[in-house]
Amino acid sequence: MPPPFHEFDLIQWIREQCPDSQTDLLGIGDDTAILQPPKGRELLLATDMLLEGTHFTLPPATPELAGRKALAVNLSDLAAMVGKPHSALVSLALPQSKGPEFAKAVMQGIIDLAQEFQVQLIGGDTNSWQGPLVINVAIIGTALQAQSVTRSGSTPGDWIFVTGELGGSIHSHHLTFTPRVDEASRLSQSVTIKSMIDISDGLASDLFHILDESKVGAQINAAEIPISNRVSLDQQQTSRLQHALSDGEDFELLFTVSPEDGKRLVSQNPLQINLKHIGQITQEQGAVLHHTDGSRTSLKRTGWKHSLSDQKRND
Repeated sequence: MPPPFHEFDLIQWIREQCPDSQTDLLGIGDDTAILQPPKGRELLLATDMLLEGTHFTLPPATPELAGRKALAVNLSDLAAMVGKPHSALVSLALPQSKGPEFAKAVMQGIIDLAQEFQVQLIGGDTNSWQGPLVINVAIIGTALQAQSVTRSGSTPGDWIFVTGELGGSIHSHHLTFTPRVDEASRLSQSVTIKSMIDISDGLASDLFHILDESKVGAQINAAEIPISNRVSLDQQQTSRLQHALSDGEDFELLFTVSPEDGKRLVSQNPLQINLKHIGQITQEQGAVLHHTDGSRTSLKRTGWKHSLSDQKRND
């Protein structure tokens, strides 16, 4: 029988996988981590909690993919602010029935993505219980002072863009997506991004976060919304469009720029991925969807919402 594997054994294993690589912090091993922000930069902080049965299911997800997603969604939040990843804290509630190899596999998924994006793991917490897997990641990033991009900078006339394709989360894309950290950085070097958000709850939901914070409205061209090829072509176009608007967990970037910068992006895409101009910001609040047949409908706030009752989806 193997010897018992306890919390501190797991912490020691994590430390061995993640040697300290940054000189401006004190990481795992003390009561708290210590961080010294680089000169001339501000700190960006975000956190997300992922629950087995809500954000992933084991199987078909593997423990590694569950761990990877937990860090990836936080990296996506940093991308939306044009932040540079720095460090992260990870807290786990581990099912006691799964054993130490399961715990290592979850952490390995986090560690691998952390190394890819040069994120230092600096602490967290581990617990075990009779319930399902719960992963919470708190991420720390940096940005040049006064240059973080928020949701509140849009003005009437701005062009609305989206990266990548939408609607693919239904086929496990939500477990394997690439956080658009590098893409956000390239965009910010090419144009002035006036507002931005990552699409986690669905385009039709997350667009309204920009509109509400900026106190503006929008016109969206249905024909320009990039629908993922993971959405079956056997479905009617209206159904395919609804997937792109409402499924959520695409983790692409939705952002606005001036018309002048918009024309620059249309003529010369600085990214290696799809970039689509899908509409423009209006003075009148609310959102209107322009269809290919010339008709117009109000864009509803469809998409994912965490409910405090049994209803889990706003359809």
